[in-house]
Amino acid sequence: MEFAIEFYETRSGACPVQDFLDGLKESDPGDFAAVMAGLAKLRNRHYHSPPLSKPIGDDLFELRHVGKLNSRVLYFFVRGKRIIMLHGVRNKAKSIAPRDRKVALDRKRDWHARFTQ
Repeated sequence: MEFAIEFYETRSGACPVQDFLDGLKESDPGDFAAVMAGLAKLRNRHYHSPPLSKPIGDDLFELRHVGKLNSRVLYFFVRGKRIIMLHGVRNKAKSIAPRDRKVALDRKRDWHARFTQ
């Protein structure tokens, strides 16, 4: 059984990861294709490890693509073989900026508050 990939939506219905991917597709189609291939691979547990994916703490993980700018999508796992994609970012640094980590954690908390009992 494969994992289901879902995108976090705000209370107002915005989808930040989809917006990130749309911008990436426009600005860098090659990186967009690589990130989309990575998302497809995450459906298989075999790819839940480096170099494609790695834990970053607080039950958050990053999907990684190294290119001109490092493209990353932060996510977490939910019972029932679900993966919730929270935040997309591009940077040259080797680590996630604290502000991006906070955005992902805030979205994770919001998701849990709305969808778990």
